[in-house]
Amino acid sequence: MSASTIDESEIARFSAMAEAWWDPAGKFKPLHQINPVRLAYIREHVIEHFGLDGAVREPLAGLRMLDIGCGGGLLCEPMARLGAEVVGVDPGHENIAIARAHARDMELDIDYRATDAETLAAAGEQFDVVLNMEVVEHVADVSFYLKSCADLVKPGGLMFVATINRTARAYALAIIGAEYVLGWLPKGTHSYDRFVTPDEVGSVLGRNGMRVRGKCGVSYMPLKDAWRKSRDLGVNYMLVAEKNRPA
Repeated sequence: MSASTIDESEIARFSAMAEAWWDPAGKFKPLHQINPVRLAYIREHVIEHFGLDGAVREPLAGLRMLDIGCGGGLLCEPMARLGAEVVGVDPGHENIAIARAHARDMELDIDYRATDAETLAAAGEQFDVVLNMEVVEHVADVSFYLKSCADLVKPGGLMFVATINRTARAYALAIIGAEYVLGWLPKGTHSYDRFVTPDEVGSVLGRNGMRVRGKCGVSYMPLKDAWRKSRDLGVNYMLVAEKNRPA
């Protein structure tokens, strides 16, 4: 049996909101709003890295992709529509049930599993692309978690990480602003001491055979009530890393 970085209180928190995953105006509204930015970033880098044809209907056909902490499947479904063979994992059984039901309604073939990254890594599974989006800030042991995620990437494959930087501005905006002032997220969704900097993520990945190829910020535009990719990594950020090939 593999060790686990699961924080049961975090699983319970998100499982209690499982019914709201596909409500764009509900508790997961921020994820629905940020999703187009995440999808564009992933699509762009995957197509470029693997030399795919972005003009075809299913440019990701032939790639095996894993979404860790998939929730209700907000990233899994568009990746499947782009042609990828998608595995979505989440330790919350309620989340997986919602994801399976929605994929069935959408007539999408997605392999959803109620499990975690450590279990998959211990089983020796590997993927061309691993999505690790808005999960790092919710695990109990970041270093062990990221090692497990790195083990899941095939040599020459990619991992995408999206999380929140550990800065005073991130505390003010992502916790005080988003949870207590604007009410975008339930109070207690984030803990400042679990935020990680881009350098910290890059350092752990570097020790586990990966190198960061690019990173960007994701910034909120209040006048448009929308998110966009930016150069500002001070609050939300994304990065993409490549697994080293054998010498």
